[in-house]
Amino acid sequence: MKDLLLEINNLKTKVDDKEILKGLNLKINKGEVHVVMGPNGAGKSTLANTIMGHPKYSVTDGDIVFEGETINELKPDARAKKGIFLSFQAPEEVPGITVENFIRTAKSNIEDKQISYLSFNMKLQKKMDLLKINKEYAERYLNVGFSGGEKKKNEILQMILLEPKLAILDETDSGLDVDAVKLVSQGVSMYKNENNSMLIITHNTKILEHITPDFVHVLVDGKIIHTGDAALVEEINTNGFEKFLSEINK
Repeated sequence: MKDLLLEINNLKTKVDDKEILKGLNLKINKGEVHVVMGPNGAGKSTLANTIMGHPKYSVTDGDIVFEGETINELKPDARAKKGIFLSFQAPEEVPGITVENFIRTAKSNIEDKQISYLSFNMKLQKKMDLLKINKEYAERYLNVGFSGGEKKKNEILQMILLEPKLAILDETDSGLDVDAVKLVSQGVSMYKNENNSMLIITHNTKILEHITPDFVHVLVDGKIIHTGDAALVEEINTNGFEKFLSEINK
């Protein structure tokens, strides 16, 4: 029996008094890659932000259970400390804090101990090499002046170094060229192992050309209405979401 990492039960979420998630259920075991796909406005990014505890997203019903603990009331930093990571669709620029200091501080907070500058720097430089990120970027302010692709690669760099138990990638492949997608996929492969899990939220599926998911979920109107294996990605690429939209409107 696989170890259950994340369980979402009948989750309902409001944003500005509008209900977006309408009774969503999802289970993720350790070692699994799950993909959530759906049309625009279905609630995909709302799901990611709700799991992470973004204050804009208000849970009105249901539970988010992580490693057996209900985390509905935990703030985002507490969820991060427990091992949840969210790669944002549009990473923010943070003037005054370098990439290296940001990641090393986050790592220290998660592990509750001071991280050696020298040992961390060596590991950082190695991972930057693998992701083909210019080493000078370690001393630049976080995402300031970065291109879209550079911001996304920097998010993957954070994920690899922070080693979360659950990594949520929200439209990480959006706006990336073919080479950048390959590098991001390589970073995902570096991160993935039997003890952690991934939730990939996407609609253009470029990243899935290099990653084989265990489960693919179709999210429509705030609910997961269909689940399949990796073959479902090709079906959606070919036929779109019309079949699922027609089913929910019956």
